[in-house]
Amino acid sequence: MGPKKARGKNRAENNRVMSIELKCEIIEKREHGMQVMDLERQHKCSTSTICTILKHKELIKAIMPTKGVQIISKIWTSVLDKMENLLLVWLTEKQLAGDTVMEAIVCEKAKAIYTDLLQQIPTGPV
Repeated sequence: MGPKKARGKNRAENNRVMSIELKCEIIEKREHGMQVMDLERQHKCSTSTICTILKHKELIKAIMPTKGVQIISKIWTSVLDKMENLLLVWLTEKQLAGDTVMEAIVCEKAKAIYTDLLQQIPTGPV
């Protein structure tokens, strides 16, 4: 058996998270006719990464990140968005009242709000 090929210092260095802006840039360049191989070389990522971005281009284009958000790792549903807004209102009220709020209480309240919102979603006829 021959010697092993030298890789980067570790695998974690090879894995990087792309910003939504970079993904949109890749999609735009591809739509203007740039080859996948050229995108791969230019952005120093694998062909499979480029193809995955292109496969999900409609979802990526539809994402409207909150101001200041650079990376979106999961697509949030409207229920999660509503839950986050209601939790923020609740937390603000607690802070204005001078109450101390522990992390465990915030998590518990978030779960309760999320459960209530899920129950309000109408389900179709069975």
